[in-house]
Amino acid sequence: MSEITTAKENAQSTSTVKKITATAVMAALTTLMTAYIFHIPVGVNGGYVHLGDTMIYLAAAFLPLPYACAAGAIGGGLADLLTAPVWAPATIIIKMLICLPFSSKGKKLVTKRNVIALFLAFAISATGYYIAEGIMFGFTASFFTSVSGSIVQSGGSAIMFVIIGTALDKIGFKTNIAK
Repeated sequence: MSEITTAKENAQSTSTVKKITATAVMAALTTLMTAYIFHIPVGVNGGYVHLGDTMIYLAAAFLPLPYACAAGAIGGGLADLLTAPVWAPATIIIKMLICLPFSSKGKKLVTKRNVIALFLAFAISATGYYIAEGIMFGFTASFFTSVSGSIVQSGGSAIMFVIIGTALDKIGFKTNIAK
């Protein structure tokens, strides 16, 4: 009896370690893609366009929700602390929220639900940054700068998610880490 219990505990422990490791890798990739790779400053508000959201979308498509939210919050928050610290509090919240529409329960990354989730993630991100920028700089100016930047950033990240996700699906990337 105790051998069976020990085997189950070991399997559960191994699964948890895999999820935590994948979360850390996705957080690191998010930080790199946000802060350093394809990082383009936009406007006078300290904002920038990047493809870090691509990594968050991928994490949300293959990690269970709490782990995906952690990867997004940690990766996005670290990137902002390194490049534009004033945005870090808003980013931590927004990057957690953009994971909510995605599902990691499918056999593939690019599913109908996850494609629809890209539009919902854009709406969450655009609204969140509009509110954050409005609080910091005033709501009149923030509408034009925040929404236009969100369209470019979320649109580019969505396209890259579909491209990378489709490629990973074709090579048989296993999404069973969520189980």
